[in-house]
Amino acid sequence: MKKFAALAVLSSLPLTSCAAPKDDSATEVEYLVPEIISTYSFDSTSFTQGLELDGEELIVGTGQYGGSRIYRSSIDGTESVSQELAPEFFGEGITKSGDVVWQLTWNEGVAFKRDAHTLEEIDRVSYDGEGWGICSTQNSLITTDGGSFLTFRDPDSFAETNSLEVTLDGSPVENLNELECVNGEVYANIFLSTDIMRIDPDTGEVTAVIDASNIPNNATPDVNNVLNGIAHIPDTDRFYITGKRWPDLYEVRFVPAG
Repeated sequence: MKKFAALAVLSSLPLTSCAAPKDDSATEVEYLVPEIISTYSFDSTSFTQGLELDGEELIVGTGQYGGSRIYRSSIDGTESVSQELAPEFFGEGITKSGDVVWQLTWNEGVAFKRDAHTLEEIDRVSYDGEGWGICSTQNSLITTDGGSFLTFRDPDSFAETNSLEVTLDGSPVENLNELECVNGEVYANIFLSTDIMRIDPDTGEVTAVIDASNIPNNATPDVNNVLNGIAHIPDTDRFYITGKRWPDLYEVRFVPAG
């Protein structure tokens, strides 16, 4: 997915001899790292674009033309149901919203609305631009297109209702990818990097930068086989994370760096 996208470089403003007065209203950013709790086997053929936990099962959405699908799996890797996409579709992010699962496509401008249990298609809608990541709150869907904006959508019709630029220390954060909505915050993988941003969806400000470079990437060497996929474990401070064609799924919690 997005093999030729450029990786954004996040940098602070240059220092000058006359420092500007401190803005006491600025968001204080936490710097975190993942602490590995457990490691599980994962399907190394899955070009993971979306990861969701539903009860005791994972829902996984994968990409690649002619190889995209969505499936349910136990944590130990036993699949229960799987639905393939037609070869002209490149699958992207997924999210469960009520009794349905939404699945994006990259360049095709089509979102699939699926039965959450069987994953069978029940509807499809069109949208403008690219589709990358998606997550859901109680009242809204939130999507990304590889830029610096979160787009808010109606959870039933998929119609766009609002958009908000994501910033870190006042600068736009590009390459927002796979998303996870957790307790009023949004976690976003940054494409082609090992960084995960925690975002306030009311302001667009990054409240935490999670450096996941300590997570082993045991995938076959490939520029595309990067960290991608984050799923919160409800009622805990833990998450499952994995990557594209990664043979491992990691259960982690995020702790202060250093």
